[in-house]
Amino acid sequence: MKYKRVLLKLSGESIGGKEGKGIDESMLSQYSKDIFEIVSAGVEVAVVIGGGNIFRGLSGVGKGFDRVKGDQMGMLATIINSIGLSMAIKSTGVDAEVFTSTPAEPYARYYERDKAVKFMQGGGVAIIAGGTGNPFFTTDSASALRASEIGADALLKGTRVDGVYTADPEKDPKAVKYTTLSYDKAISDNLRIMDQTAFSLCKENNIPIVVFDMNISGNLLRLVKGEQIGTVVCSKE
Repeated sequence: MKYKRVLLKLSGESIGGKEGKGIDESMLSQYSKDIFEIVSAGVEVAVVIGGGNIFRGLSGVGKGFDRVKGDQMGMLATIINSIGLSMAIKSTGVDAEVFTSTPAEPYARYYERDKAVKFMQGGGVAIIAGGTGNPFFTTDSASALRASEIGADALLKGTRVDGVYTADPEKDPKAVKYTTLSYDKAISDNLRIMDQTAFSLCKENNIPIVVFDMNISGNLLRLVKGEQIGTVVCSKE
C-alpha cells in the first residue's frame, strides 16, 4: 500500500445525489463499500464530510443569517451526514464512530486525537464531524487540520471530477488535467480545489492532497495501492 493512514474528505453535496441536496442512501452505500475495501486492505481511515447538502453557513449571509450562527448550523449539518455515513459503513461489517469537535453526546463522541487514532488502529473508521468547532473555517480546513493531527500519509479529496484542471473541464474543452501540482501553484493560481488555509496546513505538514473522482467505484482502493488516480498536490510538481 502506498498510503497506510489516510483522511478522506467528502463534500456534503456528494451524498446528496444528482441534486446535491438531502441524503441519497445509494451514494452512502457506494461510498461505504469503497471505504470497506480499503479498511479490509489494512488502511487506517478517517473521514471528514461537509454539510452543504443540508445547510451552508456562508450562503445565508445577506439573507438575514448571522455568519457565526450560520456556520454553527453548517457544523451541525456535518454531524447529521456523519451519523448517516457511520451507519452505512457499519452495515458493511466495518466499525465506525462519529467524533465531534464540540461535545455532542449522546449522538457522538467528543473528538480527542489519541482516541480517534486508537480507534483507527483497531480497524474502525473515525468520522470526524463538526468542522474545527469554530466559525469562519471550512470543512476543507478542518480536514487539513485533522489530517495533520492524526499523522495521515495523505488527504484524499473525493469529488465528482477526475482531478484538477487548468480550467473548468465542463465549460472549457481545452482544459488540461494536472497529474501533479505544487501547493504554491495551487495557491498562487487561486485554484479552488480547497481553501488556502487547507493548502497552507498541508504544505506546512508535508501532507499530499490527492483530488480524485470518488464516484467511480474502486478508485479509492486503486489510489491507496499507488495507481495514478486524479491529481496529486504536493511540494514539487
